[in-house]
Amino acid sequence: MKHEFFIHDRRRFLRNVAFGAALFTTRGLFAEELIRTPRQTEGPFYPDHLPLDTDNDLIIVNETITPALGEITHLNGRVLDAKGDPIRNALVEIWQCDGNGVYLHTADKRAQREKNFQGFGRFLTGSSGEYYFRTIKPVPYPGRTPHIHFKVKRSGKELITTQCYVKGEAARNEKDGVYKGIKDAQQRAAVTIDFAPMNSSRVGELAAKFDIVLGVTPQG
Repeated sequence: MKHEFFIHDRRRFLRNVAFGAALFTTRGLFAEELIRTPRQTEGPFYPDHLPLDTDNDLIIVNETITPALGEITHLNGRVLDAKGDPIRNALVEIWQCDGNGVYLHTADKRAQREKNFQGFGRFLTGSSGEYYFRTIKPVPYPGRTPHIHFKVKRSGKELITTQCYVKGEAARNEKDGVYKGIKDAQQRAAVTIDFAPMNSSRVGELAAKFDIVLGVTPQG
């Protein structure tokens, strides 16, 4: 019964992505207020071997029974150009450590990796420029504050690599060398996002939004 519940829940989630994208269709809204997303390091743990499952649901691997450990988070946002218009057909990739602080990388041997966490996901934006992932709230590990890595590609070209951070982790953020490397206060604020409880969730799920604003308008 539990297995059937998670499979049904996963399929319903993936079907609803298209519906959610329809809510983000306004072009150029408040373009003058947009802050360009700063480029940040890819870090040493971009996956050196991709999982068989690379969809946008990181808490369920294929059709397994058990979800990943951690605070389930619905993470969405839009990829926008410098004018504030949405960018379609952009491949958004995210990767992050699991609840034990371990990445999907053979060189990361700090602890036992959580086998039920996908660790990496992809989403192709539509006309709204929106992306959507179900993942876990990031956790800290020695030397880094909680964060999620992002890479955006289009037509085979890498447009940006960046990271987002957790609002409310001020002490850890201010000690993090990568975070402190963002000198512009507005850019720093733009990558520091809320992970807020979802009122509609009965199991304590969170919601987070992170828009990625590119400094140039991609061609094609």
